[in-house]
Formats: sequence, C-alpha cells, structure tokens
Amino acid sequence: MTTYEVELVLEDEMKIRCGITMGDPAGIGAEIILKALVRPSIRKLADFVVIGDRRILEEVWRIENRKGKLAGFKVIDLKNVSEKGFKFGKLRSANGKVALEYLDTAIDLINHKHIDCLVTAPVNKEAITSSGCHFTGQTEYLARHFKIQNAVMMLLNKKLKVALATRHIPLKDVPAHITIDGLVKVITGCAQGLYSFFGMRNPRLAVCGLNPHASDNGVIGKEEARVLIPAIKKARRQRISVSGPFAADTIFEKAVQGKYDCVVCMYHDQGLIPLKLTGFNQAVNITLGLPFVRTSPGHGTAYDIAGKNKANPESLIQAIKIALQCTRNQRKA
Repeated sequence: MTTYEVELVLEDEMKIRCGITMGDPAGIGAEIILKALVRPSIRKLADFVVIGDRRILEEVWRIENRKGKLAGFKVIDLKNVSEKGFKFGKLRSANGKVALEYLDTAIDLINHKHIDCLVTAPVNKEAITSSGCHFTGQTEYLARHFKIQNAVMMLLNKKLKVALATRHIPLKDVPAHITIDGLVKVITGCAQGLYSFFGMRNPRLAVCGLNPHASDNGVIGKEEARVLIPAIKKARRQRISVSGPFAADTIFEKAVQGKYDCVVCMYHDQGLIPLKLTGFNQAVNITLGLPFVRTSPGHGTAYDIAGKNKANPESLIQAIKIALQCTRNQRKA
C-alpha cells in the first residue's frame, strides 16, 4: 500500500470528506471529475479528495483548456500510470491494475477515517481481469473487502429506484442464483438502505417477476411460485411493505408514477434498461450494506470519447450529491 498523508482543514467539523477514485486512467474518469469539481456549486459541498494520478489529471486539465493549475480539492497522487504506451481510450491490463490501486487506497482512507464517503469513477472489468485479478465489479470488490455478504446494488435517477437480486452473471445462470433466502436478504437490505440512506421509514417495494407476465400463474415458468412468492411472504412477516411479483412490462410505469419507492429486479438488464431510459445522465449506482456510503455514475469508461473533452459529468455530479445527502441522512438515522 502506498504511504500518504491526508491533511484536511475543515471549516465546519460536520463538513463531509468525500473521496473520489479516478477509475480507469484511459477512460473518462479524470475528465468528469474535473468538470464536476471545477464548478463552485459542487466544490463547496464537501472537502474532496481525488485518488488518482496527477499527471493524468493535469493532461485532461489541458485538454479541457482550463487556465491555471489544479486547485480547490486535494489529490492523492499515486504516480502509478506509466507514460510509456499510455493512450486515452486504450484498454490495457496496466490500467486495470492502477484502477484497483486507487480503490485499495480509498479503502485504506475509509478504514483510517480520513474520508466519510466514497464516489468511484468507472473502471473496466476486462482490463482489471486481464491484470490478474478476478473481478466482477466494484460493488463486489468492496463487499468482499468489508466482509459484507448481503450487499445490495441499487441504481437510481430522479424518477426511479431499482435494486438487483443478481448482478454481473450470465443470463443463463440467473434462475439458479435466485433463492428464497437470497431474495429475502435483498428485500430487507433494500428496505434498510432506503431508511438509513434516504430517510424512508416504511418504503414501498415492488418485486419484478423473472418470467414474462410474472409467469401467468405458472404457465410460463415456475420460479415465481417456487421462489419469488415465498420470499415476498417471508419478507412481509418482517413487516416490510413489499408486493409482487409483477410483470416487468408494467411495474416500472407504476414506480415512475410514485406508487412504489423501489423495484427489486431479478437480473441486471431488467432493472438498468428502464432506469437508463428514464434518466441516463442522472443514473447513479449506490451500494447498500457497506459501513459507509459509496456511489458511482451509472455509466462505464466510455473509451470511445476518452481524452476528447466530450464526456458529460452529470451522472458523476448526481453521484456526488447523493453520496453527500445519504451520508448526512446516515448521520441522523
């Protein structure tokens, strides 16, 4: 682990210290971080610590035609991106390795109470895996480090919240990974997270069916009867307000209309497609169950536009705002 010191002078003892990892250096992470933190309205919200490589940040600063030097936030410079062979938009195992080093440094900062919450810029799973680390996502990596078995991936925008029963697995493996106890843990984790992070004392949850039309009473698949309905009944016995299973082609409209606070989805794309259709640039990923608030923008590294000053920072800005608001709510809970 890299040795470093973080000196934060707070104007207010309660001001939140927010860490932001740069993500894959060849992606748009540095660009969206700078575009967010250059705004006084964002910079004043917290004490920000960016974990990354200063040389990359300064290069992006020049690409964005910024005047002067980087200022207004602290940088933990790991100096771990080699100039040789580096190119924006290029997938490399070396970039996957350094992206993990940023995440590991952030974990160390959390453990030593140098930061209060964490926002992670996008990484590339292929780049990290090719560096020699079995990696399915930052959510799983953080949950494994903090020994959280029931971490829940929730994604949200201004209109919709979804939670995933399964995450980054092949679609053919989804039915086998959905169990009664596992689904109950997702439902309870979702309810607890909505309370501690969002202040919802009795959130209304909807469970999405796995099969078309939520199986039409067993005509199209048996998973609803065998797993989903028993899990819903079990969660209700814990006094959780949860309904379903509902057909995926109708439930999201009801949630957008405000009839439900969150939809529990059976697999990744079932939840992320309606989420991104209803607000792509506001999409945010939040991990429920960790001992701190962690968010990230709801998009990837965008290699195709990296280094071209074309990236939209709005999803990251929303991730920052939500991380800060949820941290404040967590302190009050």
